Amino acid sequence: MRTTSKRARTAIAVLLALFLSLGVAACGSDDDDDTTSEGGGAIVSNPDNGKVTLTVGSKNFTEQIVLGEVYAQALEAAGYKVDKRLNLGSETVARQAVKSNQISGYPEYVSTALTSFFEVEPEEVPADASEAYEEAKADFEKEDLTAFPPTPFASANAVGTLKKTAEERDLKTVSDLEGQSEEMTLYGSPECRQRIDCLAGLEKLYGLEFQKFVPVDIGLRYTVLDKGQADLSILFTTDPQLSAQADKYVILEDDKEVFPAGNVIWVTTPEVVEEAGPDYEKTIVQVQEGLTLKVMQELGARVELEKEPAAKVAAEYLESAGYTG
Repeated sequence: MRTTSKRARTAIAVLLALFLSLGVAACGSDDDDDTTSEGGGAIVSNPDNGKVTLTVGSKNFTEQIVLGEVYAQALEAAGYKVDKRLNLGSETVARQAVKSNQISGYPEYVSTALTSFFEVEPEEVPADASEAYEEAKADFEKEDLTAFPPTPFASANAVGTLKKTAEERDLKTVSDLEGQSEEMTLYGSPECRQRIDCLAGLEKLYGLEFQKFVPVDIGLRYTVLDKGQADLSILFTTDPQLSAQADKYVILEDDKEVFPAGNVIWVTTPEVVEEAGPDYEKTIVQVQEGLTLKVMQELGARVELEKEPAAKVAAEYLESAGYTG
């Protein structure tokens, strides 16, 4: 265990050094547009921020808990008092917690916000992170809520397979399945048939037909590949397995940008923004710059697979990225 954890920490440091030295563009949407405001370098502590107490929320699963710790510790580094972290339930619970001032803010997926809160049809959610953010931001403003710019990484559904299968069939993109999918079996969650970022989108927008689609519990999404039950499986882009076992699994590029943008945005209130001052948004946006897809996979692997505490993993990310020291 210790050897694997050390290897994961080394990988994070190397990745962060590379991405930060290149100036980290927003990669969640494969877009070159910069969706963040100025940032980079060490977070500067402002004594005036010590007058402000914040409560950081997150939804109750690994990726969100890690993000909550990253944001909380970054805000503390900027001089704010973070009295507690609250792990909440669904997005509905989290949004209500912000509205009722139970929390100061929490990380939300832009695609989830648009579809769950604002009744946007999944196929109407932009695949481009900047477009999706602007739409969600405007909708949140109507509810007297504020959304900060999105993370570089996007947590979204993806078509995955074994690396050996991809190599044998020369698969790099979802479009490469054309002419081959008819003899392949796809596994996905039960609701996959109706979802545009799943079977429905693959059939309707990519024009693919599969030999068979089999519903499966999401917890078995890698097991069906390992056992040879599936040629393809619906995975998540931030799955830690994609980092920990990069030599075994691969996801196919959504080259037609069919799947909705799943970048993370920080949801808060105008009142908190005013009270906390300019360092509040600046810190949130700044600390996101190193959160690329690969880094999130690595952080998730350490917490979910290596069972390291999220607070420790977040602290080491902040230090490795040069935000704290």
